[in-house]
Amino acid sequence: MLKHFCLFLVLTCPLAAFAEAETKVPSHPESLIAAESITKMITGLLLVLAVIVVAAWLLKRFGNVRTSATGHIKVVAAASIGQRERVVIVEIGDTRLVLGVAPGHINTLHRMPAPPQATGQTAGKSGEQFSKVLDNRISQTDIQTRDCG
Repeated sequence: MLKHFCLFLVLTCPLAAFAEAETKVPSHPESLIAAESITKMITGLLLVLAVIVVAAWLLKRFGNVRTSATGHIKVVAAASIGQRERVVIVEIGDTRLVLGVAPGHINTLHRMPAPPQATGQTAGKSGEQFSKVLDNRISQTDIQTRDCG
């Protein structure tokens, strides 16, 4: 314990103070400019720290990054209902589970069938239809420009 105290004392004492043999008397008083610049520096530091704290809080509060489905489990939606409690809708295969998630435990609140995946098929069909319509319009435009030219 004594070794640690001595090491702490040696590391915290300014060694430059022991090196000087005579003390210097300042010829003029310290400038107010130095105090102003130190005040500005401390204010800027506190402002940066406040921005960091606010950004961290915002990310913690609203930073729910949605990821795509991995394997058979997909998180459809999540909502915070407390500091550490959340309600999460998880899709597993053709079943959706509403889960209550808290530190240390997860409870199933409700179980329901997943809606049919017609939206993905419809989007694919509508994309194909759009592609066909676009090709037809481009070919009609090419024919009209050839006739005019």
